[in-house]
Amino acid sequence: MPDQPGSLQSRSYRITVDDGRESFFALSIEDVSSEDAWLMSDTVLALENMR
Repeated sequence: MPDQPGSLQSRSYRITVDDGRESFFALSIEDVSSEDAWLMSDTVLALENMR
């Protein structure tokens, strides 16, 4: 049986670039027990907008 995963934490970000001319949203999913275990995506859509 594989090890049970640790606790995951998610955070959302609004990232602004080009002196505020462009911005996008990102989602980060992190394993709270490890500084090196994380995933970040910049292709996130809010679930409520998909209905």
